[in-house]
Amino acid sequence: MEPRLPFALPRIGRALLLMFVAVSSAWMVSARTVPDIEYAIVDGISLRLDLYLPDEPLAAPVPLVLWIHGGAWISGDKRPTSAPEVLGPRYAVASIDYRLAQQAPFPAQIHDCKAAVRWLRAHAGEYGFDPDRIGAWGASAGGHLAALLGTSGGVPALEGPVGDCLGIASRLPAVCDFFGPTDLLTLADPTGEVDLDAAYSPVGRLLGGPRAERPLLAQWASPITHVDPSDPPFLIVHGDADLVVPYGQSVALHHALLNAGVDASLHLVSQGGHGGFPTFVDDLVRAFFERTLTP
Repeated sequence: MEPRLPFALPRIGRALLLMFVAVSSAWMVSARTVPDIEYAIVDGISLRLDLYLPDEPLAAPVPLVLWIHGGAWISGDKRPTSAPEVLGPRYAVASIDYRLAQQAPFPAQIHDCKAAVRWLRAHAGEYGFDPDRIGAWGASAGGHLAALLGTSGGVPALEGPVGDCLGIASRLPAVCDFFGPTDLLTLADPTGEVDLDAAYSPVGRLLGGPRAERPLLAQWASPITHVDPSDPPFLIVHGDADLVVPYGQSVALHHALLNAGVDASLHLVSQGGHGGFPTFVDDLVRAFFERTLTP
């Protein structure tokens, strides 16, 4: 049986594969879907999300998990996602689009993610989910953004001016990071095939130029930079045979979180690559959000 994954991207050239999300054909969602909701508009770009809601309204507001797609910050889309299937009928899911690097360099991506969180909190009552129980989950480049959401809750410079809900908090109570880059200053291609200091590399495109010329921006874009004791619980999952994002990136973030006294767990999938995990990983994700988002 093929493992179910909450992400899907086509396989393309190696230079564009960095931080890309593994392919999955599974997408069987049992949920009420509200597609293409505009959560913000910036520089003429409409930012949209899809909401997946329980089939039947429940007696109390449900927790919501924000899904952030991967794609090396230069590709990917909010659809398809099997996150609703993985999480089950007692959760709502919001799968978001954000500006890609060719549309705007960092920090546009995290500004958009925070705008989505604020919009969701402002409109939670309309859709039956709990504004105080919103977690984030992302894979690869989306894992990087989910982790950055988690560690930058107290960093005003990364809040951004995006959207109409600027007075609402974007801090989250739970983050699940699947094999996301965590320290862009030390990130290297394990195969040696991609020069991440080059302007054309995914990192260079995210930063708007060569990494060596933008070390401060690379530092600010790194989740590990912003770790402090106020960060929410983290679940980090990474394959120990990942040839796109080295698993040491997740190990470093895990150590930093633990050293700050944050509730954090790391699961290294034996012989796991860049996604394609066995189905028991679904159980880890469900158990994590059950513990952190369920009263």
